[in-house]
Amino acid sequence: MLPTTPSTDFEIADANRLVSLVFPPEPVWVRAARETVRALLLAVRRGDLTDMALLLTSEAVTNAVNACLAKGCSTPVTLFAEWAGNPAPYCLRVLVHDEAPGRPVCRATVSPQEESGRGMALIATGADAWGVCEHGPGPGKDTWFELGGQRSPGGW
Repeated sequence: MLPTTPSTDFEIADANRLVSLVFPPEPVWVRAARETVRALLLAVRRGDLTDMALLLTSEAVTNAVNACLAKGCSTPVTLFAEWAGNPAPYCLRVLVHDEAPGRPVCRATVSPQEESGRGMALIATGADAWGVCEHGPGPGKDTWFELGGQRSPGGW
């Protein structure tokens, strides 16, 4: 059963430093997703990545929630965040999964009057590596990014 209200009361207990959050596609959950990533970075003592990680997490989760709301998709959104590196260098990996059809678009330009459309460009600019993976045969996709390591062409 999905929680009905966001909570940021949790601990990072996994020795592999992997956390996940499953939540309904509602904007109120964006903050909980950011706090999940913040807690992971604090646990691994990488506060230097916090500002960018929270911005990119917010953009990826907001894109997923908005896509679900626009397409009438009520299935949960899932956030996975991991401090990983085998082999080193270690990096933060964040993946956001939603079941809405279609891919997010990384727009080259957005007019100052537009209220949206910058999320994927922010992720592309701020991340060390990023991508979108579609799942078939049905709808759904994963938007992922890495921070704090060297660029990785393969990603997840």
